[in-house]
Amino acid sequence: MTSPAGARARLYDIIKSKSFVRGFIVLASGKESDHYFDMKPSMFDPEGAELLAELIYARLADVEADIVGGLEMGAVPLITPVSIVSRRAGRPLPGFFVRKTVKDHGTKKLIDGLSDVKGKRVVIVEDVTTTGGSAMQAVEALTAAGAVITLVISILDREEGAAALYEKAGIPFQSLFKASDFLNA
Repeated sequence: MTSPAGARARLYDIIKSKSFVRGFIVLASGKESDHYFDMKPSMFDPEGAELLAELIYARLADVEADIVGGLEMGAVPLITPVSIVSRRAGRPLPGFFVRKTVKDHGTKKLIDGLSDVKGKRVVIVEDVTTTGGSAMQAVEALTAAGAVITLVISILDREEGAAALYEKAGIPFQSLFKASDFLNA
């Protein structure tokens, strides 16, 4: 494993080159912006995926957790790499994801990948948070299923309300980067 500072610096470069775009965009929150962070190219890059998993897992050192997952689609590319790193570190964290809507066929699950989350301590991962609403959908579904949320962690916080939302809800929140890290560079 690369040093945390070295891994973060390298991941910053990957995100800046592959995922940071300036230009008009409408965000999932409905807000308009003059910049955008499309994390998929960084999450699907082999080096990016590895660094993300290592850095997210490192943030979980002092977090009580049994499982790791989040809302489709932002969390899905993060879940398996984090689970793999956790296993290699001797603390296996099985993964799962929360669907935005219940499947209308098959098992008709809202929470998929695990048979039961009741009583489990959960870390929610997310690619980008703006207001925090997307990851909060996962929080609400998991809480309704009896899980306990111990952390929401995002690759990047756009600094537009997510931290306040989770603080108000009493849920710890962290991010690997903030939008200002890129906007002020």
